[in-house]
Amino acid sequence: MTETPLLDLKGLTKAYPGVIANDDVSLSIQPGEVHALLGENGAGKSTLVKMIYGLVKPDAGSMQMFGVPFAPAEPRAARAAGVGMVFQHFSLFDALTVAENIALGMENAPKLRDLSQQIRHVSDTYGLPLSPDRVVGDLSAGERQRVEIIRCLLQEPKLLIMDEPTSVLTPQEVEILFKTLRKLSAEGTAILYISHKLEEIRALCDSATILRLGKVVGECTPAETSARDMAEMMVGKLLQTPTRAGKTPGDVVLELKGLSAQSPSAFGMPLRDINVEVRAGEIIGIGGVAGNGQDELLAALSGEMLTSPGMIVFKERDVSLLGPTPRRAMGILSAPEERLGHAAAPDMSLTENAMLTAAARERLEKGGLLDWGAAQRFAEKIIETFDVRTPGPGNAARSLSGGNLQKFVIGREVLQRPDLLVVNQPTWGVDASAAAAIRQALLDLAENGTALVVISQDLDELMEISDRFAALNEGRLSAPRPAQGLTVEEIGLMMGGAHGMEVAHV
Repeated sequence: MTETPLLDLKGLTKAYPGVIANDDVSLSIQPGEVHALLGENGAGKSTLVKMIYGLVKPDAGSMQMFGVPFAPAEPRAARAAGVGMVFQHFSLFDALTVAENIALGMENAPKLRDLSQQIRHVSDTYGLPLSPDRVVGDLSAGERQRVEIIRCLLQEPKLLIMDEPTSVLTPQEVEILFKTLRKLSAEGTAILYISHKLEEIRALCDSATILRLGKVVGECTPAETSARDMAEMMVGKLLQTPTRAGKTPGDVVLELKGLSAQSPSAFGMPLRDINVEVRAGEIIGIGGVAGNGQDELLAALSGEMLTSPGMIVFKERDVSLLGPTPRRAMGILSAPEERLGHAAAPDMSLTENAMLTAAARERLEKGGLLDWGAAQRFAEKIIETFDVRTPGPGNAARSLSGGNLQKFVIGREVLQRPDLLVVNQPTWGVDASAAAAIRQALLDLAENGTALVVISQDLDELMEISDRFAALNEGRLSAPRPAQGLTVEEIGLMMGGAHGMEVAHV
């Protein structure tokens, strides 16, 4: 460690109408340090890193890099000063190759042949196997993240900012990423690391700064602090552990009979002969590496993707040819992985987004006319029940932080009392307290007789709430097994398709 910090923030403040996102924030990062930035959703983490990366200008305070004033007016200036950032949401074009995507993000890109050689060199040096000639649409989520990381590493950054880097990775991919980050750290690159996965923070990070409501409320050494203690520092209160009484499942609510379907996306995964039953009050957890049919399965169950007759049976009725609206009226509700643009219309208010999926079940329309007063009251109920941090229901969906929008989307479906709820990545990008609240809400639904299909890449989450676990691999579903007692090794084999079982017949 050197005495002069690589990055030194003093009194950074940034306010927006109705909220102070950062309030007098100060922290220092040394060369080679892996520094965690922790806080619940809406704590101000994203605003802070946007100021460092030149996307947002602070209202007050100062920044220095290596003792020299640092005030990037745009990301290009931040990159020129040595700051690289890997965002939570990838910005890649599916139809282009790895090399072509990386070239688009460079100021003065070399010829593709030369760039391909550089990509191979960085890929080999940092243990990130990736071919520059592959089309991005054919890559897994983990491989896509490697594209973003290699794009940054080609700039030889002094500071690498990573926002929720492991949210779509398998345990094996996480280990590869950590080896890369440790190598970068050993070479002197500082890493500012944002994640809600606190055990990963404990394993990787040297130090941590905790934000709450825009202010620094503490610092700690993660290796010497329990995950629970860090979580409670973030939220300022004791954490509640999700609990469930555990009832015997009831009648069969959903039957999938040889469910097979082509993906509507050119880069999607077809579903192949899926057979499974889900009962009232049961939670079946479905794991798998991203891109193995999760989106297609949710689309088939929600009615966004129609299938051949007889493949999807809900309460003994064939719904295979019904679209989303009649399925919702019957009690089949869903919450997809992509929050903005799929689960919520970005430029519509929360009230309007509540109306979009709840009009029928919450009786938000009368005689063909929309009841906006009732829709607003429903949106307010979601905001209050699920602690959605927003000035009010009139705010646009895109104005919420990712975690708060996730709470709104899940809350909107949960409060409609579905008979069958299908969710993909229910706690993606939310803090420990919010994740516990969402999981408890799902468990409470099951207690009240709802059948749940929970698709997630968070294996700890699936083991915590599921009655049975199955894995998707190349569009096929393994035979569901009781979640209790499953080992990480068994789960990994199931996710990799090497489970040695026939396709699920339950």
